[in-house]
Amino acid sequence: MTSRQETPDRPRRGLTEKRQAITRAARTVFGRDGYTRASIDAIAAEAGVSTRTIYNHFAGKELLFQTVLQESAAQVGDAQLDIIERRLGKVTDLEEDLTAFAHAWASPLAEFADHFGLVRQINAEARHLPKAALDAWQEAGPRRVLAALGRRFGELAEEGWLTAPDPGRAATHFVLLTATEITQRSYWGAYPLGPDETEEIVVAGVRAFLRAYAAPGP
Repeated sequence: MTSRQETPDRPRRGLTEKRQAITRAARTVFGRDGYTRASIDAIAAEAGVSTRTIYNHFAGKELLFQTVLQESAAQVGDAQLDIIERRLGKVTDLEEDLTAFAHAWASPLAEFADHFGLVRQINAEARHLPKAALDAWQEAGPRRVLAALGRRFGELAEEGWLTAPDPGRAATHFVLLTATEITQRSYWGAYPLGPDETEEIVVAGVRAFLRAYAAPGP
């Protein structure tokens, strides 16, 4: 027999599950069709719900897009923060550790394929997207992660590994030198580069970064 305590939770669980189904479907449809071409009808069909159900949770396509993008970016950001912690939490050989970090950073995160499909669409449609959604995406993901990398580089400077008067700028330079070329040449992960090509870009980028930022030896 169902207890009284369990009964009120069922509607809330049902609402949560439907909301999750909607956001998962929206991420898939926005990543496949882009913001402009995606329709609430297509998202409803993908989620297996009615359009009315979507409007019960979200006021419209713009709010749904912003929510999906922000939540997805936060999840990817958490994964990237974990990479920073695991690869740079303790440095024993600066070039070796930065190279391992750059490889991990530039490797496609397969579990977030839908998110990177979304990012590809964003890059194609940026001028037609709500700026609030773009800003929310950046704050939840890329800016938050880059700020964390800058803080870690600041700590490495304090530990004597780097000379970085502006650690945030150093973090930006590191990403540009080691990951941006891979991202662009792979079309934001749509066509991953081979291991030899990736290795060449990462190694050259890390060495260029160290020429600019490595602390002088004794």
